[in-house]
Amino acid sequence: MPKLKRRHFLQIAGSTLATVGLSQLDLIRQANRYAQVLAQSTPRKLALLVGVNNYPAPIPTLQGCLTDVELQYELLVRRFGFNPHDILRVTDETPIKPTRQGIIDAVETHLIQQAKPGDVVVFHYSGHGSRVIDPNPINPDGLNSTIVPNNRQIETGQEAGKVRDIMGRTLFLWMSALDTENVTVVMDSCHSGGGLRGNFLVRAVPSRQGGGDDQASQEEFEYQQQWLSRLNLTPEQFQQRRQGIAKGVALGSAARNQLATDAPFGDFHAGAFTYLLTRYLWQQPMSEPLSTVFVNLARSTKDVANSSGIVQDPVYEVKPGSDREQEPIYFLNASTPAAEAVVRNIEGDRVEFWLGGVSSQSLDAFQEGAIFTLMNQQGQVQGEVEQTARVGLVGYGRMRSQGRAIPGEGMLMRERVRGVPADLSLRVGLHSSLGEDISAARTALQSVSRVTVVPMNQEAVVDYIIGRMTNEAIPQAQHQGMNPLPPVGSLGVFTAGLIPVPDSFGMLGESVTTGINRLRPRLKALLAGRILHLVLNSNTSNLNVAMTIQPVAGGGLGIRAGSRAAENAGVIPTTIAKTSFKQNTEIQVEVQNHESQAIYVGVLAIGSNGDIVVLFPYWDAPEDAALVTPGQHLIIPPPSNPPTEDDFHFILDGVGFVELLVLASTEPLRDALKGVQKIARTVKADSRQPLLLAEDEPVEVMEAFVNDLDRHSRGAGIKISRGIRGVDTQKLAAFSAMIEVIE
Repeated sequence: MPKLKRRHFLQIAGSTLATVGLSQLDLIRQANRYAQVLAQSTPRKLALLVGVNNYPAPIPTLQGCLTDVELQYELLVRRFGFNPHDILRVTDETPIKPTRQGIIDAVETHLIQQAKPGDVVVFHYSGHGSRVIDPNPINPDGLNSTIVPNNRQIETGQEAGKVRDIMGRTLFLWMSALDTENVTVVMDSCHSGGGLRGNFLVRAVPSRQGGGDDQASQEEFEYQQQWLSRLNLTPEQFQQRRQGIAKGVALGSAARNQLATDAPFGDFHAGAFTYLLTRYLWQQPMSEPLSTVFVNLARSTKDVANSSGIVQDPVYEVKPGSDREQEPIYFLNASTPAAEAVVRNIEGDRVEFWLGGVSSQSLDAFQEGAIFTLMNQQGQVQGEVEQTARVGLVGYGRMRSQGRAIPGEGMLMRERVRGVPADLSLRVGLHSSLGEDISAARTALQSVSRVTVVPMNQEAVVDYIIGRMTNEAIPQAQHQGMNPLPPVGSLGVFTAGLIPVPDSFGMLGESVTTGINRLRPRLKALLAGRILHLVLNSNTSNLNVAMTIQPVAGGGLGIRAGSRAAENAGVIPTTIAKTSFKQNTEIQVEVQNHESQAIYVGVLAIGSNGDIVVLFPYWDAPEDAALVTPGQHLIIPPPSNPPTEDDFHFILDGVGFVELLVLASTEPLRDALKGVQKIARTVKADSRQPLLLAEDEPVEVMEAFVNDLDRHSRGAGIKISRGIRGVDTQKLAAFSAMIEVIE
């Protein structure tokens, strides 16, 4: 795998983290402290978690920052062994408010005054970011990113036009003041692109209207001067911060030219980055170095981007001259096994639990009917819990069975059966660009089965948006490789983050009714993709299977992923992998069966326009063609000996994104295969060729596939509630690989 290169935050980071950079202060003193760190076996763990949702007008209110704080809190306590008393939360709802002074006091008293050599310190900020003029700039643009407190105001009088933000320069001074090297700073904010993007809020306060950049208050510079005196730093030493951060590690939510989104996930909001990071760390099976974590996080950004269309590439920086990227995140090994949930409370047979390890794409499968295995912290099975409800990331359930001990707070929960809802619908928002045609669009969509119109109010989850092409969206269309570009004013489909969906835009002047009738097959394909993504489960699957996607002869680097059960073979479990291949590269998929039983394999492809193609097994092949016996592997497309003209080759034609889904099941998926065979005979498809599903076919085939999985799950003797389809983690491993095809 390509190694993630260390990148300089001063140039590319998209959050307040961009200005944490600092010089190396007193190398001898730091070396001594590092020796003390190694000598301490039981460091204290301190965390300050800041979340700001409520801001004074005209700054947009955010909705997910308090969820971010809860996500980090539950992770640090339940997975990394933090004492709750050593975690201070500063939010809109805590006694200490996230005002400028409240944040300053919390950093000084909870972190700086308490931290000792060898201690572990975590500072997390979720909220708006911004930028101000730096009087001694280290960035080419002359600006310094800021934390925006909830009492931000534009000064008047002598300080007119200045803001009371907390600058990155101050964050640097705080880091250098901490009496430990084990410092992790996490920033889920950005400094540009504020406002709305589709159905998402952006965590940034743009520069003041009328042009020009904001300036920091004199109060802020005086505060920095106080710390310079305390630290005995000269202005010249302070300016050397351009070399890098002072200590430890700094994590950022997005690259400099990207946006940090505040996104709805059903009935709750969260920062896309914080949710992705904490969910990954819940399911991380072993302690990985920071560099590996971020390689995998970068691959997993499609977890959120598939539904939002907004890609965030998380970034990090370590202290210059150190190898801190080779140490585990937070400088700690996880103290408990990987899990999807953890028990928060139990009364009788009723259980309340935190679902911090569940993928955002899978949340709809964790409403009711899902079944979890209870484990103690040694990984021993203690019983089962059936989920009955979910509010946000808090699940509720009842005990189904009881094993060796009565479960209590902190007991871990691993997914056993996923509950896929029946009659899942595609949630579509109507964009303001439709103008007076919104009512007609809503009426036209009522005739499209299993498509639901939802409001674009940043409250409801929107899967896709129907609207007209605008001048602002043209650059995104170009980036998507759309050629020719859709005319401005044409009707089509966008992602929830206002990224145009290829092949969905019509001719200029097309009526809304005609356009939606034309889009009906496209919407059905997108719905089928949503159904399919609900069963992706490789990072929770107990089926010991791995896959490799690689070029046949050059053109890019391959990727390898495995199920949770394959971790002992050194394969990293991941639901969504990501890589790039050059245009016209021929690739092949290899599936390795490490089980003691045979498995059946299928491969599907989903284009960036939503088209679904059945790549394998061939529609006219015998059932056993998809069979992989224990300890063996299968290469797809399977080579024939001798080669023939009818052989199929996976060749990546064009530029853009394609998603490959690899499905491994212990039972044959007969209903789904029968559906594919029926379609193929109807369209008179050629033998040994991929089959493009059209019209209502994608939904029909995906429903048959899920019904197959449900039948196999119930056949295993598991009691599954009516009204949902069960997906057993011991019966299925479903992988996704996102491939970017480049020139």
